[in-house]
Order: sequence, then structure tokens, then C-alpha cells
Amino acid sequence: MDKTTNDFHRIVVEDVPLIDVRAPVEFAAGAFPNAVNLPLMNDEERRLVGICYKQKGQAAAIALGHELVCGAVKESRIATWKAFVDEHSHALMYCFRGGMRSQLSQDWAEEAVGRDIPRLEGGYKAFRNYLINHLDPAHLKSIPSVLGGRTGSGKTLLLERLENAVDLEALANHRGSSFGRFINPQPTQIDFENSLVWALIQHEVAGHRHMMVEDEGRHIGSRYLPTLLVKHFSEADVVLLETPLAERVQITFDEYVSAAQSTFTQVYGAEGLFRWLEDIRGSLQRIRKLLGGERLKRANRLLQDAYDHQLAAGDSSAHKGWIELLLVEYYDPMYDYQLEQKRKKIVFQGPADAVLEYITNLG
Repeated sequence: MDKTTNDFHRIVVEDVPLIDVRAPVEFAAGAFPNAVNLPLMNDEERRLVGICYKQKGQAAAIALGHELVCGAVKESRIATWKAFVDEHSHALMYCFRGGMRSQLSQDWAEEAVGRDIPRLEGGYKAFRNYLINHLDPAHLKSIPSVLGGRTGSGKTLLLERLENAVDLEALANHRGSSFGRFINPQPTQIDFENSLVWALIQHEVAGHRHMMVEDEGRHIGSRYLPTLLVKHFSEADVVLLETPLAERVQITFDEYVSAAQSTFTQVYGAEGLFRWLEDIRGSLQRIRKLLGGERLKRANRLLQDAYDHQLAAGDSSAHKGWIELLLVEYYDPMYDYQLEQKRKKIVFQGPADAVLEYITNLG
């Protein structure tokens, strides 16, 4: 077996496990969806070797690296690679450029495992370049369609039922609104792009004729879509999901109150509900200019009254008050304006079951 590979397409399609031997700080800045960080050197060791390289040259830096990673430290790191390869027999290894770090890690791991463990030719940089190139819509064969609908209409719930959907919000770990943050942070921009390409390539391999995406702007929280993809999706047909207001309030309540409070409580314990309240307050504050002073006061008052009632009576349903206010007086007017810009692109509109049937028939 060749001890290097540049078959990046196969790695994506087959979700081949990867061992990233770069330092944790490098991994945190950007990695691949199927990679695990089992570093040759930790951050401090890498820093010291880097200083040595600048001051004394390559030979001295290599010598220092061997001095820092030896004995029990070396054996521990080899053991982590062996354990991973034993569990994932077709795993590959890589460093930044496919050079000395991954070669050395490969040699040590192969000696422990007793067989070849290929590494990525060109390392992280080459694979990353491959993925970036595939963000160009020219690589997409399926026809894009955009799922639109008012805030709270259940677009994400519908996408979850589709085989031909690419869930951009899930990839960005954000619900796409001022209230859309989750407790766990969004991925780095690099990680978002890598995961996005991963999803696009796997979508194409699945052979779908159409690709459904939710109607998004350029930004999803603090992450952003590449310009060419934004343009590509903006020119697509629009399928409009129509949902009654009462149902929209319930969908929003289920996600932003019931589910969110449960998550905050799991993470923060007794402080969970108050932390949730502060998070909603912060979201209201972020839209204060567009919301306006009077509506901001009303929304905050409804929020506080609902929170107090929940604490006193154990009933969270009063939160539907501020949700309905925001939907009707804040989100709907913005949506009506945006919809007029897309009116000519609407090819179908209706309730969830009808939309689901229409999209399913597209293939």
C-alpha cells in the first residue's frame, strides 16, 4: 500500500477517520469533520521547538523535539495512535503540510501497529485547498431550491424530514436569527466551511436531482457563506412554507423556551432558568434599534412577567406572549419586505404536508 494518499474525494465520501497530529491550538483553529486530534507535540512543546527553529535552525529544532517527546511521553502518544487505529483500521494521519511531523508519527505508529498507516499527501493544507475549491457552485450538479417561510413556520423541522436537504443552520450551529445562538459555540469559519463542503459532496454522491436549503442571508450567526454560494442560492426557485400564526408561536415556544430551558438547566443546574432569561434579554437588546424603544419595553415586560409566573406556578405557557409580539410586530414586517423581492421566484407554496410532497417529488 502506498504510504501517502491524495484521494480526498474518497475520504469525504467514505468518512475516512483521520488522525490530526498537529498541536491542539492548530486543530482548534480549523480541522476536518472526521478528524481527531492526537498530537505529536502539545502546544508548549510546539512553541519551544518553534523558538528553537528560529534561533538555532532546523537541526537543533528537530533535536529538541526528540528530547521533549521521548520516554513515557513518546510511549503515551504512540499508545493513543495505536488505540485509535485498532478501532478504526482504515484511519489516515496528517500534519500541516504532510511533512516531518506526520512522517515521524506515521513511522512510530506503524511500528506499534505492525502495518502501514497512510498519511495525507500535502497534509492539512492540501486537503483544505481541495475542499475550498469545491465550495465553487460549478462543482454542484443538483438544482438548488430554497425553502422560505415566516419565522417560526417550521422550516428546519421540514428540512429534517427531507433526504435531499443541506441544513446550513445545523452546520453553522445557529438558528439563523438574533435569538439563534446555542449554549455551545459556533464552529470556526474554517470548520464551518469544511463541514459545508463535506455535506455538499455527499449530497452530490447521493445522486439527488435537487438540493433544498433554508432561505438564509450571507451570515448565519457569526459564520458566513462563501460569496459564490450565496449568489447561487439567491438565484434558485423558492418553495414557500405557510404556517398559521398559532402554530408558529407553538413551534417557536417549543424550541426557544421549552427545549432551550431544558438545555440551560442541564448545563447550569439551578441557575439554568435565570441564565436562559439573561440570554433572551441579551437577544432582545441586540435588536433594540430595529425593535424600537416602546416595543422593547413591552417585550421585556412580557418576558419578565412570564418568567415570574413560571417560577411561581410552574407554567411556562405565558412566554407565548412575547413570542407572538416579536413574530407579528418585528419578524413579519421584515419578512413581508423580503418576500416581495422574491415573489417572482416562488414556484410553490402551501402548508407543511403539501410542501413536503412537492419537494419529495422533485427528487
